[in-house]
Amino acid sequence: MIVDAALKQATTHAEAVGDAADTGSPSGQARTGELGHIEFLQVLCHDEIARGESQAIARRIRRAQFEQQVALDEFDFAANPKLPAAQIRDLAALRWLSGGESVVLYRPVGVGKTHAAQGLGHPAARQGAEVGFIKTSRLLATVAGGHADRTWGKRPREFVRPAVLILDDCGIRELTAGQADDLYDLISEHTTAGASMILTSNGSPVDWYPLSPNPVVAESVLDRLIHSSDRRQIVLTAAHHTAVPWQPNLGPAR
Repeated sequence: MIVDAALKQATTHAEAVGDAADTGSPSGQARTGELGHIEFLQVLCHDEIARGESQAIARRIRRAQFEQQVALDEFDFAANPKLPAAQIRDLAALRWLSGGESVVLYRPVGVGKTHAAQGLGHPAARQGAEVGFIKTSRLLATVAGGHADRTWGKRPREFVRPAVLILDDCGIRELTAGQADDLYDLISEHTTAGASMILTSNGSPVDWYPLSPNPVVAESVLDRLIHSSDRRQIVLTAAHHTAVPWQPNLGPAR
């Protein structure tokens, strides 16, 4: 049979390049009669699929541009007792991703928010989602550069594309009117597409209102990001994370 002959030839070639030296390898098992040629082909196909999936994961993680290659199972929660381990591990189940929800991690400086955010991004990438990580200040500078060279219409696309966009150090400094508008436009486009976002911040979202010169824009940003339509806010607080239904808020009085 032609197919059978081709399989024999493939087995012979695999042995020639050294695989047969290991009797535990597929070609070694085929040579010793433990695997037939059809079974050998099936094993090779499974191996090729696994190799392709592994390479695809590596590409997604590389495109995410994480600061660190971290995983939550390697995170030392004992050294960071201010981070609630149970809640973060619950977020690692990625139920928020399938629901198109946003995650806001806000805690004091130096407790590992950025590490935890990247640790949530890694399993999302391994499950097939495109992930992007960027400092909020860098994102705003990149978008502002688009206004200067008239490429604004193209630059935000790289931030809208990921299914999970991680904005690190959000809400830590005052925004100009242009920056607030850019942030609203980007978040609006991203969440309208049903994508998720992870934000890290030193302060609660309610503390972000004074950072925008226009409280209406600040309200719109939070509405789009955290509370828009049927989405709910998942907030990691000092005690727990909860799903909070949207309550209109015009921010602090001025």
